[in-house]
Amino acid sequence: MPLNYNHKNIELAKNLRKNMTPQEKHLWYDYLAEYKPNFQRQKAIDNFIADFYCQKAKLIIEIDGAEHFTEDGKRRDDLRTEILEKYDLTVIRFSNFDIDKNFNTVCECIDKTVKARIEKNS
Repeated sequence: MPLNYNHKNIELAKNLRKNMTPQEKHLWYDYLAEYKPNFQRQKAIDNFIADFYCQKAKLIIEIDGAEHFTEDGKRRDDLRTEILEKYDLTVIRFSNFDIDKNFNTVCECIDKTVKARIEKNS
């Protein structure tokens, strides 16, 4: 299924790219920017903007701040994941704490997930 997106989110995605969180910047500049296959930052998909998206692996990476750990935040994230999975995408999530304190483990997890998704989709 081709990825649909809300055209109204394009300008917001551009602004989010310019104003990434410290954790998003760390993951992007210290790992994903040079990672192969390529990732995109702040990718508009459906009515959402994914933090990072790898088309080849059909993988979305989300970096979650405190608002994602409330009851309402978890509910929104679950609904979002359910919708994105209808595009045959996999969503993996890491907390800001994970990026700050377990960066190498996060990178290893991303690499393993990318390789498994590419193998699955081949």
